[in-house]
Parts: sequence; C-alpha cells; structure tokens
Amino acid sequence: MIAVETSRDKSMPVIVRRTLLALLLGFGALAMRAAPEYPAMGADIFDRQTPGEVLIRRAVARAEQENKRIVVLFGANWCPWCRRLHRIFTEAPEVLARLRTDFVLVYVDANFRHDRKRNATVLERYGDPVEKYGLPVLVVLERDGTQLATQETNGLTAATDKETVMGITDFLTHWTPVPTRQK
Repeated sequence: MIAVETSRDKSMPVIVRRTLLALLLGFGALAMRAAPEYPAMGADIFDRQTPGEVLIRRAVARAEQENKRIVVLFGANWCPWCRRLHRIFTEAPEVLARLRTDFVLVYVDANFRHDRKRNATVLERYGDPVEKYGLPVLVVLERDGTQLATQETNGLTAATDKETVMGITDFLTHWTPVPTRQK
C-alpha cells in the first residue's frame, strides 16, 4: 500500500481523506434528496427535482414505443387527495390493470405553496389546469403528446374508495386508445 503524506495530517493519506469526504458528501446529498418535502405527509410522490418537461418527454417516448396514451397527474406532495389518488393508482387492481395496459402515468409536481413557479411552463402548455380546477388534475395526452382532455378530479371522488375506483376506471376506459378498448 502506498501512503501519501500531507503536511497537515501525516496519520491519514490524502487519498483516504478525499474518499471519505466524497462519501460523506454523497450520503449527505442522498439524505437531502430523500428527505420528504412535507415529512408529516410521508414520502414524496411527486418528483421535486426533475422538470415536468423532462418527465413528459420521457412519457411520450415510452407511449410512442408501447402504443399507449399518457395520463399526466398534476399534484403536490402536501395534497391529501393527490395522495389518495396515488394510492388508488398504485393499489386498486382495476385501475392498475387499465394503466399498465393502455397508459403511461406521469406525475408532475405543481406545488404552488413554496415555489410558485414550479413547472409553470408545463402548466401553461396544458391550459393552466391547476389554476382552473385546483389539485389534483389529470391531463390525457395522445401517444405523440397532443392534449386530448383535462379532467378535474372532484368529479371522480366519491364517499368510498370503491366508488372512487369505479369513477377512475370509467374515466380511464373512456380514454383508452381505440384499438385496445374493450367493447
């Protein structure tokens, strides 16, 4: 083993100190990124770091490749209805099946509480649906990224999760691409 001495500390080689510093900085960056925006709400469901344009561009590329449509969920990490909708999207078998078969789902952070400009250009491109309808709001895109519909979500909510799942499933069925739509 080759040790490199420094004038400051002869007991620890420079390479070791630099490696330790890099590891500490790396873990610190991971901890900062992993820390939820609203800790009391749990883990973040909306990516605060990646611009909405990038997320949608990736979704369009995937949708074109897989011959699917895109559902954009505009929401925020502090929003209870956004979290309920996320839970339904990820846990309700009927909704999961429809999403996996016919759609690419993309979450775009539209938090207006602490960063009033978060993804503002994306929101403007789709007619500023958060301004019109509040959070969360759904935008359906054709596989090429063309906007097909905007759906406020109050009309999808119901007294029970079962009824809400039915409403969301009906919405997704309506916007399922024609070649795969079940008759």
